[in-house]
Amino acid sequence: MPHLYHLLQSPVGSGSKVPVKMEVNPPKQEHLLALKVMRLTKPTLFTNIPVTCEEKDLPGDLFNQLMRDDPSTVNGAEILMLGEMLTLPQNFGNIFLGETFSSYISVHNDSNQVVKDILVKADLQTSSQRLNLSASNAAVAELKPDCCIDDVIHHEVKEIGTHILVCAVSYTTQGGEKMYFRKFFKFQVLKPLDVKTKFYNAESDLSSVTDEVFLEAQIQNITTSPMFMEKVSLEPSIMYNVAELNSVNQAGECVTTFGSRAYLQPMDTRQYLYCLKPKKEFAEKAGIIKGVTVIGKLDIVWKTNLGERGRLQTSQLQRMAPGYGDVRLSLEAIPDTVNLEEPFHITCKITNCSSERTMDLVLEMCNTSSIHWCGISGRQLGKLHPSSSLCLALTLLSSVQGLQSVSGLRLTDTFLKRTYEYDDIAQVCVVSSAIKVES
Repeated sequence: MPHLYHLLQSPVGSGSKVPVKMEVNPPKQEHLLALKVMRLTKPTLFTNIPVTCEEKDLPGDLFNQLMRDDPSTVNGAEILMLGEMLTLPQNFGNIFLGETFSSYISVHNDSNQVVKDILVKADLQTSSQRLNLSASNAAVAELKPDCCIDDVIHHEVKEIGTHILVCAVSYTTQGGEKMYFRKFFKFQVLKPLDVKTKFYNAESDLSSVTDEVFLEAQIQNITTSPMFMEKVSLEPSIMYNVAELNSVNQAGECVTTFGSRAYLQPMDTRQYLYCLKPKKEFAEKAGIIKGVTVIGKLDIVWKTNLGERGRLQTSQLQRMAPGYGDVRLSLEAIPDTVNLEEPFHITCKITNCSSERTMDLVLEMCNTSSIHWCGISGRQLGKLHPSSSLCLALTLLSSVQGLQSVSGLRLTDTFLKRTYEYDDIAQVCVVSSAIKVES
């Protein structure tokens, strides 16, 4: 049987793939056919170690001349480690989750007989499933001496851990004897990226953005080679719209915050930020976003050596939505700055978060040391049906300058005799009336 390294001697271009030897189990019986399986991978750029010295040193210009004569160095940049030549892989290498595993399968007739009904089957066994990778399951009618059957298989790796490529060959000899053999090729699939996510609930005084969610994704390259991050995006669920916050507007152009070269060095971490807003039809239904909600999933695409592409999609990301209780009070409108001892107006939105129970609400307004409410306290708001809301305009004033917290609202459900207290609803900046407040 020819040596498995023979195919490595064929010339390749910078973008072509070359086969790499895979360890095989030794045959237990003599067969008329020989099976060769090789992984297809791209070559790497040749690197050398420059050795140089100053002209006044003893070797003089000897080392520099040797580097100039070395065909692997770049003309005019001999002291650079990276050359212009390609190096063919000498081992199996690493396979990472999300990459495409490619393999070359060759069945060669080593005998002087014509073999009939040759069937080559390639399966990939993972920890959870067995996949058929053969391009065709049809048998070849005959194979003459010194001829071969070639096939190339591809598979996008979606599981980490041990994988076993099972290649089975069956054929019939000239004497009519049916022969069968198979070989196993075991390899490990490694994890290329470490992805961590954090959720932040937006704190705002406007109900239109109260349900905003900020997602921070930390992506770390845990391989031994640099990665070019081609795309990192968030595919939201049906309940949310997403806005990426990983770019800035400069002179009318959208520029990424990571610079023009989106390379991620080994063990480096990069943080991506996304803002999710509930769609209008879901935001108006108070009970839908309560509890655990599905946010979406991250789609990550990268490239490594000579454009080798990899892609990962996370599972659906989930978050626990903040609980608002039975009644939610939010602010629709409030000024940023107000004048001292001058009334100002705010608009509140009261929502019945219960999906079953109608409430009969009473509003009480309690003054604090700095905030004084204007109007009638203890007034009836009427019945509020499940998942419905009402807007309420209120007037108040501040007797103390500075940043003041709006507090002192109380809602009482007369049906259950239950009181809900709302303090630190928002903050306003109170300035002297001599200072003109900009609208």
